Amino acid sequence: MRKRERIFLPEKIRCLTAGKSYRQDEIGMSGSCVLIYEDRVLKIQQHNAEAENEYRMMQYLQGRLPVPAVYAYEVAEGRSYLLMSRCNGQMACSEEYDKNTRLLSQLLADSLKRLWSVDISDCALDQRLSYKLAQAAYRVENGLVDVDHVEPDTFGKEGFRDPEALLQWLYDNAPQEEPVLSHGDLCPPNIFGVHNKVSGYIDLGRAGIADKWCDIALCYRSLPQNDTGKNSSKCDGQICGQRDGSMFFRELGLQHDWQKIRYYILLDELF
Repeated sequence: MRKRERIFLPEKIRCLTAGKSYRQDEIGMSGSCVLIYEDRVLKIQQHNAEAENEYRMMQYLQGRLPVPAVYAYEVAEGRSYLLMSRCNGQMACSEEYDKNTRLLSQLLADSLKRLWSVDISDCALDQRLSYKLAQAAYRVENGLVDVDHVEPDTFGKEGFRDPEALLQWLYDNAPQEEPVLSHGDLCPPNIFGVHNKVSGYIDLGRAGIADKWCDIALCYRSLPQNDTGKNSSKCDGQICGQRDGSMFFRELGLQHDWQKIRYYILLDELF
């Protein structure tokens, strides 16, 4: 959608945004339309399970993590409309973090630790591998995998024959999970920070209970590439995909697990 097009809004949303100017967000690849007002954000997307999950998680995480306050949630004409407050701070993909690997590593580590601190004993949203692999299978079977927007060597001569082959490999190599509260798509556009501390999480449609290495893998993938190589989903030794994650793992206080990192990066290729 373009800013100047007339956008249908349900009555409640229209009343809460009446007279307010906005700009349309151009960051991210979620396929949603995001309108940014001075003091609030409206996310419009196809109504589906992920949209419902996002709304439920934002309600669940109020008071537990820095997530936007929900002003209204409406469903109309096959779309969901989520009106929420704006996050403080800057996106982790902003220039402040893009030019400072140490600061970015500190922010990513803090965002993970805050997620892991949440008690999941009463979290009803399960995003563990049994669920994610079933989703991946549905996408593969229905031709929904965008093979033009994957890592260069995921498919082809140096990778898997096709999405079906990758899916089978994921089933055959599923790791033992360490369940925590997972964001599910923890990449820089979905994290806000004030210096090295997280100040907000957005795009929570895939959040729920999942393996801690799911988020670690996507954070690792978001680290700047070294100048000495191309992007890659291969993981071995100190360099994985030509990214040196030593600073990130030092901030996280963990030893890297390249097998799990590679697994979850490859799983994300099907989404």
